[in-house]
Amino acid sequence: MSDREEEKRANGVSRKTILRAAMIVPAVPLLASVPALARTPSGQPLAATPENCDADDLTPPQTEGPYFKPGSPLRTSIADGPGTALTVTGYVVGLSCQPIAGALLDFWQCDNGGNYDNVGTRFRGHQLTDTQGKYFLTSIVPGLYPGRTRHIHVKVQAPGKPILTTQLYFPNEPRNSTDTIFDPALLMNVQIVGSGRQATFDFVLNIQGTPPSPSPTPTKTTSPSPTPPSGGTWAPYVAYALGAQVTYAGLSYVCQIAHTSLPGWEPPNTPALWRRV
Repeated sequence: MSDREEEKRANGVSRKTILRAAMIVPAVPLLASVPALARTPSGQPLAATPENCDADDLTPPQTEGPYFKPGSPLRTSIADGPGTALTVTGYVVGLSCQPIAGALLDFWQCDNGGNYDNVGTRFRGHQLTDTQGKYFLTSIVPGLYPGRTRHIHVKVQAPGKPILTTQLYFPNEPRNSTDTIFDPALLMNVQIVGSGRQATFDFVLNIQGTPPSPSPTPTKTTSPSPTPPSGGTWAPYVAYALGAQVTYAGLSYVCQIAHTSLPGWEPPNTPALWRRV
């Protein structure tokens, strides 16, 4: 089963779609230079947040595809093999353009040869946005496989909110015009920098107001703990709902983001997921 065999999203065309569609030039390879729409060149600070975040700018959902696996490692680099270096940066914001701190982003993609790792965690990883709602991903330009254009999968979830599952695309790809899943509203802004590529994309979620701001993203996890310590109720591989309460190492925590727990996601290590009470 391939992504192509799944249904294409059937939403209307938004203003954002039209703007991004204007960037598409058929039959021009990724190697062509692509100017950024609203971002500064390499080496300069990014703008604080997007300027427009109305209903037309909502990031559209897309199919998960057959290759998603839960349990990706907490990391900002998923460059697990050779290929053209790629960085993707941007923000997760709500309808008022307010940054969403502690938003969970789970990325997965194929390698340079168009193959997904369905056994291990190569080219898979999740991270949390910082206090300004920013994320930073290091990877490679994904390869091609039959039926699809180049793309990166991602799940985005603000604290206590529904999960947005979608895909990111590259401008000026010949296969964009033949991929039945492709949506120009999901085109990244891509620039050539040296021998690599730098891309930007802002996720606009259907959220009103400012959600709670958890602590910044942890830089690393401790050694995985397959079982909770004596007297604790937290356990890995459990689906915790928003508001669920657990104990760990003698302390009590409440769940801030519905999720399935994993080794390394113990409450002290993931303040975006668990708040101490």
